[in-house]
Amino acid sequence: MSVHLDNPAVAAFVDAVNTGDREALFAVLTPGATMSDDGTDRDLAAWLEKEVFSSQGRMDVDSVSPDGRTLTATYTNSTWGSMRTRWSFTVAGSQITRFETGQA
Repeated sequence: MSVHLDNPAVAAFVDAVNTGDREALFAVLTPGATMSDDGTDRDLAAWLEKEVFSSQGRMDVDSVSPDGRTLTATYTNSTWGSMRTRWSFTVAGSQITRFETGQA
């Protein structure tokens, strides 16, 4: 990470993505968490498998909003290469209930 993430749930999400840690990633997501990619809701588990785990996804965070729940990052995986992305997280307590991502 190139910037400090103040929100513990968001920081845990980014760390889990970058280390490929399935257990940690699913632990930071609430049961029933949802997500969208470029404005389209996706099956969370299938999306994570394809876009993160099996393609060695990695987030290099470039900036974070003052509330710590929206960030821009260079996202890289073996399927798509590198692209500038925006991530927005809905957090309840210490877990993420939803995230939205897409090209920035």
